[in-house]
Amino acid sequence: MEIKEAYKQKMEAQLKEWSAQIDLLEAKAENAGADMKVMRAKQLQELRAKQRAASEKMKELGKASGEAWEQVKTTADKIWDELKAGVADARSKFK
Repeated sequence: MEIKEAYKQKMEAQLKEWSAQIDLLEAKAENAGADMKVMRAKQLQELRAKQRAASEKMKELGKASGEAWEQVKTTADKIWDELKAGVADARSKFK
């Protein structure tokens, strides 16, 4: 399998997993008190924005080739790290 395709599949699977985790966090937020809902809603909005950015980069990765692919991959890796950290942070706060 080509490296680009393997990378894309790995990222798509990870994005689906994080999406499911964010969905779970949103469900937990619904059961929280009013003050906690407001705080968590803001954090969840930020996570969804990062998730959308990651999805957009996935689309760019699919279209890019050669040197452009490497540049898009670098940006995608950064977005991935931010989304990963955001989900981990939210999970720790939502327990």
